Amino acid sequence: MDSVRSDRRIPIALKILIAGGFGVGKTTLVGAVSEIRPLQTEEVLSTASEETDDITGVESKTTTTVAMDFGRITINDDLQVYLFGTPGQDRFWFLWDELAFGALGAVVLADTRRLADCFPSVDYFETRNTPFVVGVNCFDGAQRFSVESVRSALDLDPDVPVLLCDARDRQSGKELLIALVEHVAARRGDPVPAA
Repeated sequence: MDSVRSDRRIPIALKILIAGGFGVGKTTLVGAVSEIRPLQTEEVLSTASEETDDITGVESKTTTTVAMDFGRITINDDLQVYLFGTPGQDRFWFLWDELAFGALGAVVLADTRRLADCFPSVDYFETRNTPFVVGVNCFDGAQRFSVESVRSALDLDPDVPVLLCDARDRQSGKELLIALVEHVAARRGDPVPAA
């Protein structure tokens, strides 16, 4: 029997992390930009977590990611982007090293109502020299701050891109991912195409 030949190539896969504090919109962002129904490991918040999960500022939150979120974006036949949303609470940080392995970089989502919650994510990526951008998720009713105010509050290096975003909006999410890829290319010294 003749073997069946396939001229199909296996696409290159890029891995991007979506990180940030509890309730910042990581699951929402992955769901907004993924072309497939995202894998979500959401569980209902219970009374058992009351002592460990601070819901100040996100009192309406009823679920939490306990492992990861996963989504996919096909750029073309040769390139696919895999999105991995990290859990936000410290008790799940043991998963981060596995999720971060092989990642191109990360999007750190920030909520100005709870800005300190993104410090662990920023520290994680700075310590590992992993390229990242910060997306300030502009929640309805939250006070708006300038990009420079957020940059200063987080004490970010001047080359770290900071963008205002809406994690619910597909186009806004895509802009974050594009900013990350351009940031990675610039750090590597690769030419960045003009917009």
